[in-house]
Amino acid sequence: MATGETGFDDVSYDLVSVQYHALKGGHDYGQYVRDARNAGREDIAGFFEQVMAQDSERAATCHRYLAELSGSSESGPAMQ
Repeated sequence: MATGETGFDDVSYDLVSVQYHALKGGHDYGQYVRDARNAGREDIAGFFEQVMAQDSERAATCHRYLAELSGSSESGPAMQ
């Protein structure tokens, strides 16, 4: 399993990347919800809340997988 220059294996790096983007999106979507509500579009605000919940679940799933990989021989030296 390649560790590249980061010391992380590809799978761990990919999980961290997905988790970061899910958490970043969740942060940004809060503003989108407020914008939709300010525009009187509760339907769109609800959509953004749905997307935010999906990203939250996605980040939590990444966290579980990273915890599982942490300290294993699959994770590369950066996670041991």
